[in-house]
Amino acid sequence: MPAVTVNALESKSFDEPDERRRPPKTAVDVVSLGDTTLGRFTFEPGWRWSETVKTVVHTESCQNNHLGVCTAGTLEVEMNDGTRSTIHAGDAYSIPAGHDAWVGSDGTFVGYEIMSAATYAKPA
Repeated sequence: MPAVTVNALESKSFDEPDERRRPPKTAVDVVSLGDTTLGRFTFEPGWRWSETVKTVVHTESCQNNHLGVCTAGTLEVEMNDGTRSTIHAGDAYSIPAGHDAWVGSDGTFVGYEIMSAATYAKPA
């Protein structure tokens, strides 16, 4: 992985993002700092990738690689090969391409990501 170099002091709020994406039950708020794009992903109770974001990107499973930290809720992830994991508030996570995911509790999932924010939930 190439090193990330920071060349300027910057601060941006996810409450006033550079871009907003809103598939059903999904809020993706994107900010760019220099050459790096970060995202706040908020998934409502009942959210499932294969029922929400799939309708926008039109792939059979999520093809994004994810690297982030969960700050609220839980997320259940199932890889195409059947491997499963649960992500909880306070967990850092990495998820390779080729998966489905769904909110695993009655609460809202909130995750902050640094790897897939530039492309996640963008129309194909």
